[in-house]
Amino acid sequence: MSASVAAVAFTIIAFALISKRIEPTIISGPMVFVAMGLLFGPQATDLVDLGLEIEAVELVGEVTLAVLLFADASRINGRELRREYMLPARLLGIGLPLTVALGTGVLYLLIDGVGIWEAALIAAILSPTDAALGQEVVTDEAIPSRIRQGLTVESGLNDGLVVPAVALFLALSAGDRDVGNTTFWTQFVFEQIGIGVLVGVSIGAAGALLLNVGRRHDWVDGVYAQLATFSLAVASLAVALELGGNGFIAAFLAGLTFGGSAERSHHLGEFTEDAAQLAAVVSFFLFGNILLGLAIGDVTVAILLCAVASLTVVRIVPVVFALVGSGAASETRLFVGWFGPRGLASILFGLLLFEEEIEGGEQLFAVVAWTVALSVLLHGATASWGARRYSQWWNDMPEHKKDSMPEGMDMDDLVAE
Repeated sequence: MSASVAAVAFTIIAFALISKRIEPTIISGPMVFVAMGLLFGPQATDLVDLGLEIEAVELVGEVTLAVLLFADASRINGRELRREYMLPARLLGIGLPLTVALGTGVLYLLIDGVGIWEAALIAAILSPTDAALGQEVVTDEAIPSRIRQGLTVESGLNDGLVVPAVALFLALSAGDRDVGNTTFWTQFVFEQIGIGVLVGVSIGAAGALLLNVGRRHDWVDGVYAQLATFSLAVASLAVALELGGNGFIAAFLAGLTFGGSAERSHHLGEFTEDAAQLAAVVSFFLFGNILLGLAIGDVTVAILLCAVASLTVVRIVPVVFALVGSGAASETRLFVGWFGPRGLASILFGLLLFEEEIEGGEQLFAVVAWTVALSVLLHGATASWGARRYSQWWNDMPEHKKDSMPEGMDMDDLVAE
């Protein structure tokens, strides 16, 4: 066990030593850690055996995703978000349901023997975009801030919003008798979303208030203020789950509320962001080492076609349709449509296939695993290039045209410093 942990640690150190040199290349951090996890795993050299059960991997993934969502949300200015909400509203209100519907049809047609509810389940699992894989795009200040905000809010909220659909299709796939109980599902949706919102806003506001008071009276050391910020993200996840709510919605809204209420220095969120990145690389290593290895033996041409379709047609077409009438240029629609990577949320939802013992669960999980693996590869390889091309297109546009386009609205102050 200690040798395996050392191997993971040395992988992180080795990548850190060359990280700046490879930053402009097509190689990304998640790509490296998934590949190294797979290389060290039982399907290849079998050098690393962490001895972790699926539940432990799930816990690491949940905490990682919650902290990432909190950190991303805390950088958003809530006042500006209320004023300019149309892009994320279109992506979540129109694009997300269409993605599930189109994905259901594609999966049902491509995979032999899969039922309509199983196809809908996988489509829902693969619909959330990933905060960890989208970092290079949403932090690139050369891209209009309104576009970066839209992608950040989309990835922050779609994880939680899709939970009722995942639960419903999971129950239908398993033949759950409660599936026709309207009262049950109404209560479930209320608990997931309502409790998640209540917990997130409450913890974010309370944390900001207490830290503000403590810092005004000089009671709080800077290091512990950063630790407290990190702990707010974990607490929002844990409390929401304990009360039956959605932890991801809670973490995102806690970060959003905290970012809008805390008297912040630019150092306050640094530890949370760094910790989130560390947890993310460990999560991707575990994905390659344990989960992707499980899916290698189940890969087929149909599964690979489903993975490619999920990242292209199933994502891009709904986004383009959702932005009809928004005034966004075709370049913006394609850019937003392409940069919808799949990652930790899809992995976590995919693990439910094992917990609920869905028939054909191994094959269905292989669809999820290979979609995430291809997303790590393709989105990682194109993130810098795509952001550079899009920002160049934007910068080359005459100023008078920018002023008349939704992308060009004055949103430079949208992301809090």
